Formats: sequence, C-alpha cells, structure tokens
Amino acid sequence: MCAVHDVERSPAGIPREVAEVLRPYLDDLAEEMIGEIRASLPEYSRPSGAYARVVRRAVEEALAGFVNRVGDRGAGHARLLEVYRGIGAGEASEGRPLDSLQSALRICARVAWRRLAVESERLDLTRWRMWEIGEAVLVYLDEIAAAAAEGYAEAQARAAGELELRRRRLVGLLVADPPPDVRAVEDLARSARWTPPRTLACVALAPRGAEQPPRPGLPPDVLADFDRADPCLVVPDPDGPGRQGLLDSLLSDWIVAAGPGVGLGEGALSLRLAVRALALARRGVLDPGAMVRAAEHMSTLMIFQDEPLIQIMERVRLAPLRGLRPGQRDRLAETLLAWLQSGYNATEVAARLHIHPQTVRYRLRQATELFADQLKDPEGRFELETVLRAWALRVGKPAR
Repeated sequence: MCAVHDVERSPAGIPREVAEVLRPYLDDLAEEMIGEIRASLPEYSRPSGAYARVVRRAVEEALAGFVNRVGDRGAGHARLLEVYRGIGAGEASEGRPLDSLQSALRICARVAWRRLAVESERLDLTRWRMWEIGEAVLVYLDEIAAAAAEGYAEAQARAAGELELRRRRLVGLLVADPPPDVRAVEDLARSARWTPPRTLACVALAPRGAEQPPRPGLPPDVLADFDRADPCLVVPDPDGPGRQGLLDSLLSDWIVAAGPGVGLGEGALSLRLAVRALALARRGVLDPGAMVRAAEHMSTLMIFQDEPLIQIMERVRLAPLRGLRPGQRDRLAETLLAWLQSGYNATEVAARLHIHPQTVRYRLRQATELFADQLKDPEGRFELETVLRAWALRVGKPAR
C-alpha cells in the first residue's frame, strides 16, 4: 500500500492519490456499511427486495461518488447528485420517511471514518490530513443528503399535485348531471384516497371581498375545487359531528351556502340548490352573514326560481295597491302578509308587527275592501301570499 503524499489536490481539498488508496476497500466498506445500516435501522433490515436494493444502491453510489470526486476532480458529481435525487424521490413514492435515508448516510460516514482511523498509520495519513478528509466527507455527505431531500420534496409535491387533480376531478364527477356510473366514481375515489359516504352535501362559496381569500384548511375527507366558476366543497355525512363548525369557520372570508344532504348520485341537485341560495345571499335576500342552509329556505328558492313570473303575478295580484302612497302601500302589504301567514289572527299579527291590535284591524278592513275577490278564492290567497313573500324578501322584511 503506497503512502499518500502532499501532491496536486482534488476539489475536495485532499490529494488525488487518496482515491487510489481507497478503491481496493470499496467492496468491503460497502458490505460493512450495509450490515450496520440493517442492524441499526429496522426499515432497511430486510435482506432482499426493494428495501435492500435501495440500501445497496445508496451505499455503492455514495462510495463510488466520493472516490471518483477525489480522483477525477469532481467529474460525474452532477450525475451522482441526480442519482440521489432519484433515490430521494423513490423513498417518497414508497412512503418511507426521509429521516431513514439520512440516518443511513450518517452510518456510512461513521463506518468510513472508522476504517480510515484504523488505516491512517499504515496509509501515512497525518492528523491534519485526517481532518481534511473528515471535513471533505462531511461536506460530501451534506451535498448528497441535500440532493436526496430535494428529490424527496419534488416527488411529494408532484404526488400532492396529482392527488389534488384527482380530487378536483372527483368533485366534477360527484356534481355531474346526469350522474356518472357508480363504478367510475368508486375508481376515482380510490385513487383520490376518498371513501364514498352514504350521503353528501355540496357547499357553494363566494369571496366576501374584492380579493380572493386564501384557501381554507379543510379536513381530508372534504373535497374542494376553488378553480371552478362556482367554487364548491363536497362534504360527506353533512349531518355528522363537527360539520356545522367547519362551515361556520369559513364565514369570515366567504359567503357560504350549503345544499341539502343527498345520496351519492344526487350531488348535482345539492349543488344547484346551494348555488341558488348563494345567489340570493349575495343579493341580500337571504342573510349573507350567516351560513345559509338551502333546506331551510326551500319556499324562498321556489319563489325566486322564476322571477319574471313572480313579477307578472305581482302586477296582477297587487294591482289594488297602486293607488296608495308608498308608505301606506308598504304598511298594508306587510300587515296583509302577516295576516295570511298567521291564520287570519289579528292578535298574532299585532304581536308580530309590534303594533296595536286596533291598528291591525283598521289596516285589515282596508285590505279586505281592496282584495275582497282574491281573499275569497283559495288560489287567489295562495298567489297573493306568494307575491307578498317575494316583495317582503326583496325589501328586507322578515317574511316567515
């Protein structure tokens, strides 16, 4: 074994001859490192299979890369870093933590340093030279560990992006009209790591301000697509514990409208009702400050389903009010609606409107004179109550 002399230096800062001194030991070193890794790290303890191949490749590439870097002045180092990016990406795809690979690399460095310490006198390595080699090993270890971490992070980001894409596609399937084949939903749900529930509800969202708010943190079982023209969530088991609090937590940044709970193949219906409720909340017909549940406003959604028709009905059914002053017209309409909704009970109307019963009776006498024909006819009363409800909702009266 030749001694190492202070001659031309490699990029690692140590003599190039060190490479030739180390080459005969590479196979023995590799086996020693692999044995210690298997003994120290349970996840790499399998003697065969993918785990064993990863360990062997990582060790052999690290050893060969270090020797080549010293002997060839860094030639092939870029390729080595690319190899370690691939090893890191592979660990991510296998679901193993990056800490395990980095622990294995530290074990390699420790074994290599121990072997050098044993052979230092025979190789004529001075203490100063040992320090240089030790520093070079640590720098080299940091470089390949960083490359592995970069590959690991890139693979995780890529996997997260692919998973997010699958989950957005799943939202599209769940709200499709007509609904897709159940098997297609199940297959995509499996690849999106989502368990199909018995019931779900779709939630429509709109930003409260001019700027798009940050996307909220959501539980993993809640699907979201904020890139749609109508951003929405798909909430499984909407009546389960914690769901109300989840949606309420969005209210500071978003106007939120939830469709009713439906079966797995009825997502389009739930979303359609949620979108309609959201539109009414944005107009102020429904309260935008609270979470709007479409199931609690079905009659309102029905009334505003065809607004041109309602406007025509208003012109016909509320024609007797045209000759009154605006203030008088509004008071009479409000009283008449409350009377129709309370089962024609003047006392209850007075309590609801916070006015004297005598005032209610006076207004009702006027209304009876103006709407006598409509009030005698059940269909007329129904249409009159409908258009009065629409009027009350538009002007912000508490129509019940």
